[in-house]
Amino acid sequence: MSNGLTSQQIAKYRDEGYIQVSDLLTPEEIENFLYHETRPKPAEVQELGLRKHTGDTQWSHLASHPRITGIVSQLLEGTPFIVQTMYLAKKPEGGTGIALHQDAHYIRNEPNSLMACWAALSDTDKDNGGLCVASGSHLEPLRKTEQPKDGGEHASWVTDYPMKGPDGKEWVETMHSHEIRDLTEDELTFLTVPKGSGVFFTGRTIHGSYANHSSTRPRLAFATHYVKQGTWVYRCDIQDLAPVS
Repeated sequence: MSNGLTSQQIAKYRDEGYIQVSDLLTPEEIENFLYHETRPKPAEVQELGLRKHTGDTQWSHLASHPRITGIVSQLLEGTPFIVQTMYLAKKPEGGTGIALHQDAHYIRNEPNSLMACWAALSDTDKDNGGLCVASGSHLEPLRKTEQPKDGGEHASWVTDYPMKGPDGKEWVETMHSHEIRDLTEDELTFLTVPKGSGVFFTGRTIHGSYANHSSTRPRLAFATHYVKQGTWVYRCDIQDLAPVS
């Protein structure tokens, strides 16, 4: 495995809002994580929700992986902290995706330093519901959204989130799953990301996926969101940021 990004790769990330990188994880690391996910988890770990990286060694290993966090440090130009982690397992024959969105809609942060790494734990492409992005969308204002309309392609939900600002003010905000309005397929790049490779993107880059229409191939991925040290995250459920271990 090579170390870090080249200046050309960093420039591409700044221009396009994302960069695909090969060989982030070894086959053994992926096998260990996937086996771990077949085992029962203690209730106290399940209750951690989006913060399982704070109580599960396998989740922590991927979220703090030196190959990944080294690149995150380059792109943030500072020390990364972990906001949340998600194991995204999409079954064949119709497993739904997360509608096209910008992470900043879900994770308000100040100053905005939010970014993510989406690591493929299986071979992923358009057919099995792989990741797609809108290149350059991070350079524009946040787009207007609505709740996803096609339940066959995308999950839809509404949740109340406790919020807290840096001034100590607290409130509850009703949030729904986001789908960018008036987005055309011509704006999207459908990525083919092999097992062990990954995609880094900004918190303002439009991205998401569609349903898994393959008959036999699960689409497996692990996503970690990071912010730069000194960033305030407003949502209370993910406000306790974790240092990279």
